[in-house]
Amino acid sequence: MYKRWYDVDPTVSLAVSLMRNSNILTQYKCADLIIKTSKENGIDLSENILTDAFSYVLRRWYDTDQKIAESFEYLKLLPEAIQKAVALEIIDLLQAEEAG
Repeated sequence: MYKRWYDVDPTVSLAVSLMRNSNILTQYKCADLIIKTSKENGIDLSENILTDAFSYVLRRWYDTDQKIAESFEYLKLLPEAIQKAVALEIIDLLQAEEAG
């Protein structure tokens, strides 16, 4: 049994872990990638969902920043195959940032 939704796929779990350990500017680049890909795949969050999603007690590391929390809500709604593809893009982006 998985405790976190992103631990279902090891690639997604790795991407989230690497993203967590990156600086905030790099996290924003990843968040932008997640949101862009989600919208391209028909995922659209309403204002009410975003407000409700951000109004609970902040327990997860990505809840402390609204943009990052929003991007994870998008990522969570993507089909698993697209989640994995996005995770691979995030890993590539993070590796490029680290090398650059």
